[in-house]
Amino acid sequence: MISAGGLAAIAYAAKPADEDHAFGHSSAEDLAALGQAVFILVSAAVIGWAAVRRLLAEAPAPLASETKGMAVMGASILLTAGLVLWQRHVARATGSRVVSADSLHYLGDLVPGLGAVISLWASQRFGLGQIDSVVALGAAAMLIVGAVRIGKGATDALMDRRADPALIARIEAIAGAWPGVHGFHDLKTRTAGSRVFVNLHIELDGAQSLEDAHAIGAALRRAIVEAVPQADVIIHKDPVGVARHPDDPRG
Repeated sequence: MISAGGLAAIAYAAKPADEDHAFGHSSAEDLAALGQAVFILVSAAVIGWAAVRRLLAEAPAPLASETKGMAVMGASILLTAGLVLWQRHVARATGSRVVSADSLHYLGDLVPGLGAVISLWASQRFGLGQIDSVVALGAAAMLIVGAVRIGKGATDALMDRRADPALIARIEAIAGAWPGVHGFHDLKTRTAGSRVFVNLHIELDGAQSLEDAHAIGAALRRAIVEAVPQADVIIHKDPVGVARHPDDPRG
């Protein structure tokens, strides 16, 4: 169900810009990631509470049919591990928070599954039945940390927080060294889903033709997009040394 919601969000975010959403629909990914983070936090709390209750119980329910249980859990772990690894690869390649959140959701199934196998083995070999609760507490803590990280990233994007400083430095390096650009200012960035929106003012020779100025700006834009494929770049051109109009302090 959560994965289906994530898929729907990605499909909606992929829709092209329209009259009502001039910058596209990529923020749907952040909304979905935030919802998934909340769901994972609630799930982690339930897992942790159940583990604590089992640890505090005077006579916890004994484990049985350990061999069959280990076989079933082993197959489940292999399938889930393959899915998680693929999702991590896709998340790194695309920067999608929805995929990262869904990966964390399945990792929340994987770690308790590993814990269940260890618990069943320990119960069969040593008669220990409480290890699963300890592993469950560790899994709950891991889910909380991951959900907070994803939720913060989604919230930052929804609040138009600037892009990663390393990405901004890459854009600054390209603009600062570009032929024909005498300087730049008012570099502003924000993220939405897997997209990065960039606004940049460059300073050009005011005596050159509009066609030449356009060619410099267009080439710089292509260079930034080549270096940062997920970027949506808008470049404003100013003559070198132009002073801001007093009625427009923002430039």
